[in-house]
Amino acid sequence: MIDEDKDGVYKTLLESTNAIPWKMNWATKTFEYIGPQIEQLLGWSQGSWVSAQDWIDRIHKDEREQSANSCIALSDKGFDHEIDYRALTASGEYVWVRDVIHVIREEGVTKSLIGFIFDISERKALEDELQRANKRLEILSFQDGLTGVANWRLYDQTLAREWAHGIRNRAPLSLIVVDIDMFKEYNDHFGHLRGDESLKKVAEALQEVVTRSTDLIARYGGEEFVLLLPDTSRKATLDIAERCRQAVFELSIPHPASNVGTVLTISAGVASMVPTEKVDRSSLFATADKMLYQAKHNGRNKVVCSWPQGVARAKRESS
Repeated sequence: MIDEDKDGVYKTLLESTNAIPWKMNWATKTFEYIGPQIEQLLGWSQGSWVSAQDWIDRIHKDEREQSANSCIALSDKGFDHEIDYRALTASGEYVWVRDVIHVIREEGVTKSLIGFIFDISERKALEDELQRANKRLEILSFQDGLTGVANWRLYDQTLAREWAHGIRNRAPLSLIVVDIDMFKEYNDHFGHLRGDESLKKVAEALQEVVTRSTDLIARYGGEEFVLLLPDTSRKATLDIAERCRQAVFELSIPHPASNVGTVLTISAGVASMVPTEKVDRSSLFATADKMLYQAKHNGRNKVVCSWPQGVARAKRESS
């Protein structure tokens, strides 16, 4: 193409575009031509592009092997292709580029490659920003908007994953269901703005108790929270539930409309089981919720568990 351009028309056109043209002899793996625009983009002179190895050496190490192997394999088979990679500049920085490669073959054998290098750094930056924005949206879709803890959607997905983990490893999975005592009366007395502030404080108190990265705190309903605790023994789960109850009590949030005491309190139901394929995972919440109902029936500001050692009651604290 370029060799046959005796009047230089094609060459002038090619060198006036932002795309950087190049041609390589596939038998010798040497460049027969590369556009002068390469120097403006990467800083390397035209003369420094001698062999395919010069191209390979100027690809970021994270994309180098895959880009080179892919290009060689596709070129040998005669397939046109595109490759995105970070190209090294003469100053030691990197620029995202796209190589669009056309394979020239004769009698089924690859003879040469003709390509165009495009600067896609701006497009890549926009893609990265979009990816970050989508990641933020994904995080928000799994987050309770008021308290900042996980929402029901994330709890449900995490439960499914941890239930499967428990089946595979015969490991216990524990759940604490927490409900703020007489929260309707609190909202009726102080209003919903104060109620929202108290919900945030309760969520923060629960987060301070549960610190393992594998544990999950989620807002399950209006004033209800769940704490999902993988690989946690019954004793440890009961201890965590009691510490949660104590932590909320020690916030000393006034609750004059409560018949439990003078401050805001919580009740908690606790369940723990080793998951099996014969049992539906919803039974874990159903059991803990039943224990929560029992805790409220027993006078609130209490923790009740489901296992055979009986009902565990936390003493009501005096204000």
